[in-house]
Amino acid sequence: MLHQAFTHEARLYSVEQIREIEALGLAHQSEATLMQIAGLAAAELAIKIGASKQVPILILAGPGNNGGDAYEAGYQLARQGYKVACIMCGKIEKYSQDAQAALQRAKDTGLEFIEPGALINDTSATSRDWSLVIDGLFGIGLKRTPESEIARLIELINNLAVEQAIPVLAIDVPSGLNADTGQPVSPNSAVIKATHTITFIANKTGLHTGSGKDYTGKVTVNQLDIPEDFFPKCRSHLNECTSLLRALTPRKQNSHKGSFGDVVILGGAMGMAGAAILAARAAQYSGAGRTYCSMLAEAPAYDSLHPEIMFRKLGEESLTGATVVIGPGLGTSASAYALLVSAIQTAQALVIDADALNLIAADTKLQALLFSRNTPCILTPHPLEAARLLNKNVADIQNNRPQAAHALAQQFNAVIILKGSGSIICNPDGSLLVNTTGNPALASGGTGDVLAGVAGALLAQACNSMDAARIAAWVHGHAADELVARGTGPIGLTASELLPEIRSSINQLAYQAITSN
Repeated sequence: MLHQAFTHEARLYSVEQIREIEALGLAHQSEATLMQIAGLAAAELAIKIGASKQVPILILAGPGNNGGDAYEAGYQLARQGYKVACIMCGKIEKYSQDAQAALQRAKDTGLEFIEPGALINDTSATSRDWSLVIDGLFGIGLKRTPESEIARLIELINNLAVEQAIPVLAIDVPSGLNADTGQPVSPNSAVIKATHTITFIANKTGLHTGSGKDYTGKVTVNQLDIPEDFFPKCRSHLNECTSLLRALTPRKQNSHKGSFGDVVILGGAMGMAGAAILAARAAQYSGAGRTYCSMLAEAPAYDSLHPEIMFRKLGEESLTGATVVIGPGLGTSASAYALLVSAIQTAQALVIDADALNLIAADTKLQALLFSRNTPCILTPHPLEAARLLNKNVADIQNNRPQAAHALAQQFNAVIILKGSGSIICNPDGSLLVNTTGNPALASGGTGDVLAGVAGALLAQACNSMDAARIAAWVHGHAADELVARGTGPIGLTASELLPEIRSSINQLAYQAITSN
């Protein structure tokens, strides 16, 4: 259940849906009008992010309507007194009528035109100063690798932008990136690395997950004045802070520890006790009323840093009525298998992570048992675990993360958090969220155990599975973002350091929920 309406910018549509919306928009207003609106919006953003009247702007214009948008942007900039040079990468006779008209307007304003080969081969051209690069090579329709000369041009622009600290504005999508999946259109495809992307009609999933975040920079959405009625119901959204408000129930004064649920952590085989302890600490920091930790290895008498956590021998703690987090440091022994069967059969709510996922991937009986559950369940695989669960390889998962998450949710009748850049949260009914927080500081051991513990604590506090998963993913990533912003990481940030920040983030969400009512 999603508690709050999403903004237009947070709604994510597929390329197929965008095409359908565009067709309706063209019936409402001409293609030339849409192109003019797009070009003007791109020009206005270019001015905001660094275009200078003293140093020329370089525009890359491709062979399709994306090139037409680029010409229109060049025209708008030139008529405002900006110096613009354009690399024309399409043949005029192959442009649409509207793109040809945009090109002619650009020529009439005195744009300088440079041959692609001249920029690639002429050192005087590459040594020129540029205040901004606008990428209008390819849009959302690109399905094949950019050809050799254009591929070399993309690589040249990427290098120049880094060497000279030039901002790069991509029109609609960075050229070479698949707007649905967030991956290059082919494994060896060159992709523009933009600092900013202005995307038209609606936001796209691929700009926010997988490799997409490495190429898009800051994303701005422009609806092109297409009426709201032309947009179909949306099933995919960005997992933003504002959409989480009211997902946490404010705590009553008349509360006690039993009001906020019991979390039982199951894991911690020999040599991996730390994983279970991290998950338990995360549950404690995330508001669980009571936290228990049962380990396959001999458990410590208590956690000296957090003596609030209660340790139990396996089998001593009832799983009935508890939220169970199973997997951190679990291993794949026969004892681990038996423990997983018991958890699936008896836990009131369940979070499955790490080795518990590997056991499920290898056993069809466990898969059937899991699918038959009708109580809350969250699975938190990373791409390799997801590949094992779907009997695929990691490349298959990463090549279409939204599709993989949806397949997992349906196959196991559970909410999925597919971890990674732009984590995907997916419900069995197909509703999907792309997380907006997090950074490479999370690429270290133990952070997944922390995420599982946070999700378990939220389930114990009566969040439904989808809310628990999306809040957990958001606060987990936000904690890392806050730490990095203060100079802790991304290199060397440890999972334990996330815990106080996660607590702070959850409390801030709860406070905002109260004050927004």
